[in-house]
Amino acid sequence: MTPVDTLPEMLAVLGAGLAAGVLTSTVGVASLVSFPILLAVGLPPVVANASNTVGLVPAGISGSCGYRAELREHPRVAWTVVMTCAVGAVGGAALLLALPSSVFGAVVPWLILFTCLLVGVQPWVARWLRSRVGEEVGPRTRMGPVTTFFALLTGVYGGYFGAGSGVMMVAVLGLGLDIDLRIVNALKTLAIFVGNVVAGLVFVTVADLDWRAIALLAAGSVVGGYVGARVGRRLPPTLFRVLVVVAGVVAAVLLLR
Repeated sequence: MTPVDTLPEMLAVLGAGLAAGVLTSTVGVASLVSFPILLAVGLPPVVANASNTVGLVPAGISGSCGYRAELREHPRVAWTVVMTCAVGAVGGAALLLALPSSVFGAVVPWLILFTCLLVGVQPWVARWLRSRVGEEVGPRTRMGPVTTFFALLTGVYGGYFGAGSGVMMVAVLGLGLDIDLRIVNALKTLAIFVGNVVAGLVFVTVADLDWRAIALLAAGSVVGGYVGARVGRRLPPTLFRVLVVVAGVVAAVLLLR
C-alpha cells in the first residue's frame, strides 16, 4: 500500500490543506499543520517537505487574491518582497536537496522564538527607532537595505523548510516599515506564496514528489487561503500580533521535540 492510499488518509491530507491554507493567510505557520500529517501518512521527510511546498501554492494564490486591495496600497514594497523571496527561495530549495535536515534542526526553533519576541515588542521598538531618527524623516514606506537583506534571508528559510517563515516575515516587515499590520499580513502571505512557487518549481524539476498528496493539499489549501484572507484583514492589530506570537511559540516548541 502506498502513502495516502486509504480514505481516512486522503481526508486527513485534505483537511490539513484546508487548515494550512487558513494559517497561510493569517498567522503564517501552515507547514506546522500539513507537514506532520504528510509524515504521519507515510511519506519520507524530504518527499513530504517538497510535496508540502508544491501543494500549498494554491493557498498563496487565493490568499494573495483575497488581500489584493492591501497589496495595491504599497506596490513598490510588494514587488520588493516578490523579488527577495524569489531569489531566497531558490537558495533555500537548493539547501534542502543538498544538506541533511539536521543542519538547521538545532537553530530553527530558537530563530522562530527570537522572531516571536520581535513581533511582540515591535510597537515599542518602532517607537524607539522613530525617536532616534526623528519625526522629520517621515514614515518608512519603502524597504531599506537592511530590511531587504533580512527579507532575503527569510526567503531562503522559506524555500528550505518554511515552518514559521510567515512569523519571520511579519517581524522583518513590522520592524522595517511603518505600515498597517493588515498590509504586513498581506505582504507576508504574498511572500509565502512566492517562496512556495519558486521552491516548488525547483522540486518539480529535481525532487521526488507524491502527486496525490499534492492534489489533496492543493484542493484544501485553495479554499483555506481565501477564507484566511477574509479573516486576517478583520483581525485587530493587537490580536493579530498575539496570535502570531502564540503560533510561533507553538511551532518552535514542536520543532524542539
